[in-house]
Amino acid sequence: MGEGNENLIRVISEKISRDDLKLVAAERFGDLVKAVVDVEKGIMAIGGDLHADEEALLLEQGSKQNDLWGINLYSDSAFPDIVEFDSMINLRPSQGNRSRGVDDENVRKLILKIIQKLVE
Repeated sequence: MGEGNENLIRVISEKISRDDLKLVAAERFGDLVKAVVDVEKGIMAIGGDLHADEEALLLEQGSKQNDLWGINLYSDSAFPDIVEFDSMINLRPSQGNRSRGVDDENVRKLILKIIQKLVE
């Protein structure tokens, strides 16, 4: 993990406001928040420099690798454009995902449902 980065990563299990999401974005990348979604638990980690840092935290907290997907959230965009399916952690040929995106439409729909539930 990036030095000191682990203190900035937050696990979101209940609604986060757009204003709070914008604050997280401003701390890092302007209007972008990197996030890792656990599609089994319906939670996400945000605030890391790298998706891999957020992924590591969720794994430490009991998430399973196959359930974790990296996305980017654009705090100023409307739903569903708020979500960009793009992360190096998504490259998983063993799971049939051969891109940085999320190739399985059902998994994409599940991620969108979770984001809609968690982001006001």
